[in-house]
Amino acid sequence: MVRAEEAGVGAPGVPFETAETATALLDEHGIVTGWSAEATGLLGFRTADVLGTPVGRLLAVDAQGVSAALEWIRDEGRWSGLVPAMTRDGRRVDLGVRVNAVTSGDGTTRWVVSAVSTAGVPWWGVSGSTIERMFALSPIWMGVVGTDLRYVWVNAATARSSGAPAEKWLGRSLAEIGPGFDIEAIEAEWREVLATGTPLLGREYVGQRLWKSDREQAMQTSVFRLDDGAGNPLGLCTMSIDVTDRYLARRRLALLGQAGERIGRTLNVGQTAQDLADVAVPELADLVTVDLLDPVFHGAEVRTERDRRAQVAAALRRAGLRSARDGGPDGLIKVGKTIAYPATSPVALALRTGRPQLVERLEPRPGEGAAREPESVVLMRELGFHSLMVVPLRARGSHLGVAVFWRGPRPQPFHETDLALATELASRMAVAVDNARLFTREHNAALTLQRDLLPQGAPEQTAVEAASLYLPADPRAGVGGDWFDVIPLSGARVGLVVGDVVGHGIHAAATMGRLRTAVQTLAVLDLAPDELLAQLDNLIGRLTEAEGHGRPAAEAGIVGATCLYAVYDPVSRRCAVARAGHPPPLVATPGHSAEVLDVPVGPPLGLGNLPFESVEFTLDEGSVLALYTNGLITTRGLDADRGIERLCAALARPEEPLPTLSAKVMDTLPVTPPVDDVALLLARTHALGAERVASMEVPYDPAAVADARAWAAGKLVEWGLDDLAFTTELVVSELVTNALRYGSPPIRLRLIRERALICEVSDRSSTSPHLRRAGATDEGGRGLFLIAHIAQDWGTRYTTGGKTVWTEQPFEPRAGALSAALGEMPEPS
Repeated sequence: MVRAEEAGVGAPGVPFETAETATALLDEHGIVTGWSAEATGLLGFRTADVLGTPVGRLLAVDAQGVSAALEWIRDEGRWSGLVPAMTRDGRRVDLGVRVNAVTSGDGTTRWVVSAVSTAGVPWWGVSGSTIERMFALSPIWMGVVGTDLRYVWVNAATARSSGAPAEKWLGRSLAEIGPGFDIEAIEAEWREVLATGTPLLGREYVGQRLWKSDREQAMQTSVFRLDDGAGNPLGLCTMSIDVTDRYLARRRLALLGQAGERIGRTLNVGQTAQDLADVAVPELADLVTVDLLDPVFHGAEVRTERDRRAQVAAALRRAGLRSARDGGPDGLIKVGKTIAYPATSPVALALRTGRPQLVERLEPRPGEGAAREPESVVLMRELGFHSLMVVPLRARGSHLGVAVFWRGPRPQPFHETDLALATELASRMAVAVDNARLFTREHNAALTLQRDLLPQGAPEQTAVEAASLYLPADPRAGVGGDWFDVIPLSGARVGLVVGDVVGHGIHAAATMGRLRTAVQTLAVLDLAPDELLAQLDNLIGRLTEAEGHGRPAAEAGIVGATCLYAVYDPVSRRCAVARAGHPPPLVATPGHSAEVLDVPVGPPLGLGNLPFESVEFTLDEGSVLALYTNGLITTRGLDADRGIERLCAALARPEEPLPTLSAKVMDTLPVTPPVDDVALLLARTHALGAERVASMEVPYDPAAVADARAWAAGKLVEWGLDDLAFTTELVVSELVTNALRYGSPPIRLRLIRERALICEVSDRSSTSPHLRRAGATDEGGRGLFLIAHIAQDWGTRYTTGGKTVWTEQPFEPRAGALSAALGEMPEPS
């Protein structure tokens, strides 16, 4: 074969200028079929002059040499170098020429000739071989497709980066090279370029990697049309850059951003786990499951290796599940169910080691048959899943559980980059779950505190029939500062309390517990409602001062509160009420509409040095007293007056059972759950008739003690309480004697038959008796000591007109109480 050099064509390596490149297209016989405007400018021949002309007529080379050169180029595929040519006016010029052989789908070979003038170019300029190396080393994928969109040429970078040699590209369509891409959409865009000549610049295509099937690939491609000298399209030139890494990084950042927005929005353990599954499917995986150790759901933690293994051996509970297929494959354990993983499973290995596990191909390991594989792995492979990632969940030193990512049916397996992304997602989710776990622990502690601080049952008393209800504003938090109480008092009376501490959470519950304890303590002292609120207000002021130390009250855990306190006496049917910044009470009397009791409103508790005022009302027997917190009558778009009207309407039939009334009251709420916590206390009043109460005026004469004893004994016989006659005579004798000796007239003795026998002696003195242990030489001081052993309770109650000393004796006498009391008393000397 004749070499190109022998044919008179210059050797490669001769320099040529690339600024103005002339292009010509030759058919398989070397006939000019295309001629560019630059070629006319270079040699002077117009397009009409050269089309159909053998290229040899334009060169200073004989026809045989041209044919030999073309044959050599056909075998080599390309060539570049210096070629002498003739201009239209007969001048000889040296051209830098680059020739590429292009084979079409039918096997016909054509040539693309690029030429530049070498005039004025030094020998060290850019040579043809340099251009060849530039195309060979260029990272840009370049290719030429014909009008049928089949490849006729690709550069070395395309062959090198795709892993397929150039000849494998030639004659193939994009559908055969990259079936994982959206071929229909891509070819539609390319045909638009062929039709319009408008280039397509920087379009990003994403699909399955070319010639491979295991990974995604993103290509940024520009496409422009190739025309002949007459402007007819010959094909397209494509220039592409592999931007897979950039695309994956952008997608990872987007997924992490989405995770930041969605994961941890709530402080619910299960919802947080589900958020991870929802974020990762289908962007990262086709199926995600999140399994947590059981203590996590209860706010507990698992720190030690021994505890963790014990919990894993027991079971995990599924907290999150999301599948790309609706409902997920059959056979999967659903959310809320427990699951135990065998020791040989990837999940157990990840939990045991604390390291993520990546299984790119879910296939039996060498030397192990399917019978030795965990059943869960076999099941998932049968369901079409082929790749697996397991990421243990851990935060702040606590082991929480595991997240499992599956792929199938998408063909791409997981890789290390996917594992890094899954680990980052799981890490964020673990922190959010741990936050939810800590909240659950605090929430459970607050619930326990509130449950222990609120009344656990109705106390024994006969003054009222009570029903209560507590409804938190946030059912998940469930902890607020509202409280209510029914407190039995001396003289068959009862104290009714409703209070509201500002805020929610453990601080509000703790403050509520303090106030409730304080109210119970002060109530036992038989203080009037306004005096009790004044003492309570003073207590909050002292707590704020002691614990604040200059800090804001909220930071010190001391918050504001309102309270209403009422005392009802079933003997007189009188009810005394005072309120501190609290909504007014309502009373519903049978046969009448419910109404608001006119109780002056005092300041909220904690302001200090401001007065409270008590008022008294007489209530008919069977009346329903409604005490409530602000959350029952106020909400968004509903003022307090309108709320009270709705509440009065719900109490229109007070003779109905209290549970029914409570339900009707709750139905008045415009929204459920309410905006603020709701506490409701309904109390139906009872009255103690004359048959259960007896009283007498005691003359201010020591001889009246005997008459008082006799009167009391007779009344007990009348009531059928003969067994209490002896001890009651001792009590009456002591109390009346003290009143005559230390008190002031008038003196009144009263007996009340309620849940116990109540004995009261009243006088106008404010001097209160005190229990003490009498010495051997003391003449007195033994009476109250004796009463304390006989009675189950006793005390002193102050009134506006003096004081009342009272005792309560159980109907069943305390066996040996009197003997024990006499035995402990010292002998008088």
